[in-house]
Amino acid sequence: MAHGIERMGRKVGGFARSLHGRSVVLVDRLDRGHRRLLLYWTMAASFACGIRLSSGSFLHLPLPAQFSAALPYVLIVGAPIASVLLAFHWFRGAQTFPQPHYRFAVYGRWRGLAAAEARAHPLYGVTGIMTSLMLGMLFNVPVRTLEFLAAMPALGAAPPAWFGSLYMLMLADAVLISSLYAVAFVAALRHVPLFPRLLVAIWGLDVLMQLVIANVMGGMADLPPNVAGALQGLLEGNLDKVLISVGLWFPYLLLSKRVNVTFRHRVPD
Repeated sequence: MAHGIERMGRKVGGFARSLHGRSVVLVDRLDRGHRRLLLYWTMAASFACGIRLSSGSFLHLPLPAQFSAALPYVLIVGAPIASVLLAFHWFRGAQTFPQPHYRFAVYGRWRGLAAAEARAHPLYGVTGIMTSLMLGMLFNVPVRTLEFLAAMPALGAAPPAWFGSLYMLMLADAVLISSLYAVAFVAALRHVPLFPRLLVAIWGLDVLMQLVIANVMGGMADLPPNVAGALQGLLEGNLDKVLISVGLWFPYLLLSKRVNVTFRHRVPD
């Protein structure tokens, strides 16, 4: 019995080391190969936007109207790209970023580390479970983009007032939230001390955007009932996803030794 438990323990330990090793490789590829990743995103997102445009009356619009209808899709494709490139520029010296003066994560007893001491700690870095959080943030970009493309037809030459308002709100939500999640991804990848606060702020803004869209569109008397029902389902789905993310990852951001060593330069006391 004891030998069986020991063998199982070795297998579990080996599996955990294997997963950790794969996360190390993946994080290195994401850091070094982000320009290739952006190229793949450009091709895939442009293809999806092209399908969305071709499925409506876009090709029958006058040339100026075609330009106006296509411009939002340039933002959909280009905003995450610009956000990633700018974030890599902003955070290129992230190891020299100072720790914040005030701590909001005060739960538990911790001992501070010098920057060099933290970087030398075995738990320093964004591998392991932290990699899953980073991938989740990254996947938010295509998910929000696909939701927008699936829900919103291209603007016509003279859209109804309610559709123009809904389109602009949903476009702002998709572009802003996708871009911010992309910035947060790079902040985590580069070990920026303010990353946990940034992610919490994005969660809050994401929730706020869903409430703003619901409030603005709920006040429009001419909004068709079938559109109102579909919009309610979409906004509730977005809220549920954010709240699930908060429930899963907020305790991790507070209590994880890796997060505290990497972003707060402290260890349990």
